[in-house]
Amino acid sequence: MSMMGPDDYPAVKRYLYSLKNRGARYGIERMEVLVRELGHPERRFPIIHIAGTNGKGSTTAILESIYRAAGLRTGMFTSPHLVYQGERVQVNRNILSHDAIVSYTARIRAAGESIARVDAELFPSFFEFMTAMAFMRFADEAVDIGIIETGLGGRLDATNVVCPEVSVITSIGFDHCDILGDTLAKIATEKAGIIKPGKPVVIGWLPPEAEAVIRARAQALGCAVHSVKERFGEDLQSYPVPALEGDYQRMNAATALTTIEVLAAKFNVSQQAINVGLANVRWPGRWEHHALADREIILDATHNSEGVVWLERNLRALVEHKGYRPVIVTGTLGMMRAQAIMPVLAKYAREIILLQPRQPRACSFAELRSCIPADFAGKIQDCDLKQIFPRPGVCTVGLPGDTIVATGSIYLLGEIMEAVYHESPIAEYVLQD
Repeated sequence: MSMMGPDDYPAVKRYLYSLKNRGARYGIERMEVLVRELGHPERRFPIIHIAGTNGKGSTTAILESIYRAAGLRTGMFTSPHLVYQGERVQVNRNILSHDAIVSYTARIRAAGESIARVDAELFPSFFEFMTAMAFMRFADEAVDIGIIETGLGGRLDATNVVCPEVSVITSIGFDHCDILGDTLAKIATEKAGIIKPGKPVVIGWLPPEAEAVIRARAQALGCAVHSVKERFGEDLQSYPVPALEGDYQRMNAATALTTIEVLAAKFNVSQQAINVGLANVRWPGRWEHHALADREIILDATHNSEGVVWLERNLRALVEHKGYRPVIVTGTLGMMRAQAIMPVLAKYAREIILLQPRQPRACSFAELRSCIPADFAGKIQDCDLKQIFPRPGVCTVGLPGDTIVATGSIYLLGEIMEAVYHESPIAEYVLQD
């Protein structure tokens, strides 16, 4: 690989890290130029394109599981990863190998350097490299369906160079307001950017002002809108049940099934495949139980005000079931998220352990503490991850037999999973965006 030294993953990881350090650059012009230079791999397979404040990853995983149960070869692009970079780009749930990352990076870098000879500003960013890897792998491995999750927003997201069979908008709430806007209508406008002329749109439960924006955009582009609420009603207890815990996962399952019905003429999916897919879906870090040596830990990526509503329901049910309050381990990126989550954690925790994810935007201990209500009676402790999880399978907080809840930033959950399951550091957290 030119200018990179040996063609091995450590060298490629350093190269990709150097790209990441240039920062995320919002907009799709670079991606449009890149896919053209690569021969438009994203046009070689049918696509479901998914945006949403919450639920898009789980909905992606449920769709993938059902289509794979139906015998289709599936591609799945999600972000961020938990432990391994290759988790972002999966075919039939096999993650992208280090060797493949090396190979694709070389091909994309060559295309980027060719583009940069005309305009240096158009050299792709780290996320654009990852998006291109997904398109190329799905084309190379001839997937029957590619399920593509947006990274941020929709309209200007790198994935928005695709022309999907259907656009899915799972939910709309307040997150990334500095980029997407500070009202639900503005955020909805960004999500609505994935809607393409004449292509059907599936929507989950949306706030009325956000739904109005989505429907207006769909009407302007001649797109039919399929509402989960209209299809399944408003009683969550009548919704399909996936092998993912929490009522909100039933909503995500209904969003997936509505999408499958919309595409029924193109992809024949039996009721048996739906049942098998729902029963076998896995999506790490969403109220997910892990057994340690003498404790249980629940990992739950909740980091914004919309997600906190569902987190509270899960915590209330946990306390009712266990008969005691759990120790809660948490850390977030950004004060807005800390302000949303900390008051809820304080209602259910007997002790709060604070951690700082190894990411630039991580809240400091002082910032996290400032968001905990003054009347919280339990212990609050600042910790280093290695103090809590000193070696695989071991947790030092709480008591033997306890359930520990780790929640907040998905980046923090990845660090915990690495500590719990891996003796040697994987250290691919540096390739987060």
